[in-house]
Amino acid sequence: MVKHVILWKIKDEYSKEQISGIKHGIKEGLEGLAGKIPGLIDIKVYTEGLESSNVDVMLDSSFENEDALKTYASHPAHVAVADGKVRPFAASRSCMDYEV
Repeated sequence: MVKHVILWKIKDEYSKEQISGIKHGIKEGLEGLAGKIPGLIDIKVYTEGLESSNVDVMLDSSFENEDALKTYASHPAHVAVADGKVRPFAASRSCMDYEV
């Protein structure tokens, strides 16, 4: 199994209300991919970090193997969410993929 974890910081130009809506859109969009992409085992998005957090959103996803992760990365449903709900609003992105 392969884990795919991403952390995003939302751009500072948005108000708290806008950031709340952006985080909701990211969560809804990415978690909505469950059952739609072959090899995607689990996908969860966390948006309510503690005060000590220095990022706004965390993706925690699991895949059958590395090939399934590659399929996910280029899958049209994922690309649509990434291009429409994530990339336009993200100031930074950190990723770690690893085998479990």
